[in-house]
Parts: sequence; C-alpha cells; structure tokens
Amino acid sequence: MTSTGPEGVFARIDRGVLRPHGGTRPSLTVYVGSRAVLLSPEESRSALYGPRRDGVLGAAVWRQAVAQARREPRDGAGAGRLLVVWLALPGLYRNLHRILRLWRVDRADLEAEAVLAVLVALDAADPDGPDTGGRLIKEVVNRMWAYAKRVTREVPVVDVGAFAEARNATAPPEERPRPPEGWELHITPRPRRECLYATLRFAEPRPRQGGRRTGTRLPDLVFRARRHEEADLIGTLALRPAGARR
Repeated sequence: MTSTGPEGVFARIDRGVLRPHGGTRPSLTVYVGSRAVLLSPEESRSALYGPRRDGVLGAAVWRQAVAQARREPRDGAGAGRLLVVWLALPGLYRNLHRILRLWRVDRADLEAEAVLAVLVALDAADPDGPDTGGRLIKEVVNRMWAYAKRVTREVPVVDVGAFAEARNATAPPEERPRPPEGWELHITPRPRRECLYATLRFAEPRPRQGGRRTGTRLPDLVFRARRHEEADLIGTLALRPAGARR
C-alpha cells in the first residue's frame, strides 16, 4: 500500500486509527454466515485489499463498518467514522497520484477534500446495499476529480501567510502599520494553538483564453471555508478595506 507524507491528512488518519490516544484501537465484529469474526484494523484492510482478499469477508467488513459508523451519535468520538475513512484510503491512492501528476494541485488540500468526500458519501451509503464499499469509493473519486478540475481554474491572489503574520503580531491593532491600499482579514474567534487548523484559500477565476484581466476587486474574489453540512459553525471571517471601521 502506498504511504503518504508524515504530516499529510492521510498520515494523521493512519496514526489516529493505528496509534490512538488512550491506546484503544477500533475493531470490527463481522458475520459471515453463522460465524462471527473479530477483526483488527489491519485484518479488515487485508480482507479488502490484501493479496488473499476474500470477497465475501470484504463485503461483510464494509457492511459492518458503514453500519457501525452511521449509528454513532454526532457528538460522539467518531471512531467508527474514522475507521471507514481509513478503510477507504487505499482505494483512493491511485487516483490521488494521477491527479497530482496531471495538475498542480496541493496534496494536502486534495487529501482533505478526499476525507470530506468520504464523510459525505458515508452519510448517503446503504450498508445493506450491493457493493457498499465500491459505491462509496467511486463517489469519493468523482468528487476528487471534480475538485481538482475546479481548483485548476483558480489563481491565488492573496498572501494568506502575510495576513496571518500581521494578525499574530505582538503590536496592538491600532499601532500596526497599515498599507495605503489593501485588505484586512478578521477571524472570529481568535485561533487557539491546541485546535485543528486548515489552510484558507483566496482565489479568483482564471481569465478566459484571449481575455483581458482587470484589476482585482473585492467582488471578484472567491472565499471558501468548507465544513461538513451538518457540522457546527466554528467561526466567521471578514475581509475589509485597510483602516475601515469594524
């Protein structure tokens, strides 16, 4: 199986399943006929992708993993949903590398989009339907390609790193130097180091071939801050002209 970078989203999911905090690893009890089989995460993956994979056992793994994840409360630990994402990853590697070879797409963004797509597909998956795992992976792969095609039509226009550096400066906001023309990014609530974080992308549509680019203005910018459709809102961001009143 193909590995990912040590700081990639996929690698973090690997650690979350194989080396979870507290030491309790997830497991699956699947039923093949009248026989109950207890499987570790590695054994579950081997049944799906290993050289001696068993189609009957693999179908039982997907059926049980999806059913178990969908029964989890939304405010729970999410171990079952994490396991489904982890089981889906090997089915995504080939298309992930094809996309990265074809287009200049940020790998971390693509991995994050793939994980989000797994969670969305999981919400619509039928554990008792035919080829549960195959249908889920196909839906995720389609979303990955659609995301890559959409991103290649965008051109980054704002240095988010510079915004973050200015925002985290020690000087009070009223004492910071302000450019004569520009924008200020305000995020609510303030960032906390112990929480998860993600990249913000500010982009504008790529000009049509033969077209003429006009000056960048606020209405031209595309602001994207994605979250799962049923997740709680965790904050807001606003972009204002430099020096404008709040």
